Amino acid sequence: MLRILHTNNSLPYSWLVDPNSEFEPGMIAQLKVYGNQVVCGVSDGLSPIGIIDDVKKTSFSTAKVDEVCIITCPIPTLSGSTYVTPIDLKYELENANIYPNSFVCTPELVVLNARNGVITVPAGTPLNYSSTNSGIFDSVRVVVRYSYQVPGIPGENSTEGTGRITVWTSKIIAATDQFDTSASYALNSILFCGIDGKLSTSRIDETYPPVGIVTAPPTAIYSFLEFKTYF
Repeated sequence: MLRILHTNNSLPYSWLVDPNSEFEPGMIAQLKVYGNQVVCGVSDGLSPIGIIDDVKKTSFSTAKVDEVCIITCPIPTLSGSTYVTPIDLKYELENANIYPNSFVCTPELVVLNARNGVITVPAGTPLNYSSTNSGIFDSVRVVVRYSYQVPGIPGENSTEGTGRITVWTSKIIAATDQFDTSASYALNSILFCGIDGKLSTSRIDETYPPVGIVTAPPTAIYSFLEFKTYF
């Protein structure tokens, strides 16, 4: 999803759509050659030209940021001077059908079942949280973020009628849920195009240009990245 906040009185441009690209609004565009025609599709980060404002996808995705998981251990066990879980602990996340490469857990204490949206704390993991405020650790607390497939909503192709893709090629301020959840975002961080065509603070290569700046990081309450483009 893409929410346009300010356009500076500019209008988007359109190109013939790349038939091999799948995209959602908020991803980054790049010109390509298909046969003997110049077309526009998803950027690989090398030559980004703007922000896509069309959809061509078989399913939709969105981001979940800073989901707090408190996983209680029924039988905390002392191992030396540290309480650990003697059994595997399972916890169901708020969403299933998670894209595995997008999943980040802090601290890294769990194993993800991406399809079911279940995380497992392996037996022997040190406990790090007191759910009763007693000072005795009886739980594992982690914070996770990830992208996932939106259930119950089929994809669509807004380019089908025209065969053209809409791209914001001028400086805009916008918000999107199409960003790299494996990266961290802070106010005024420089943004680049990730290898999947999504905004990211991670740079693929030093030769790849910046595309914008963070104007408001995503939060647990509002899982959208607000940004200003450099185009």
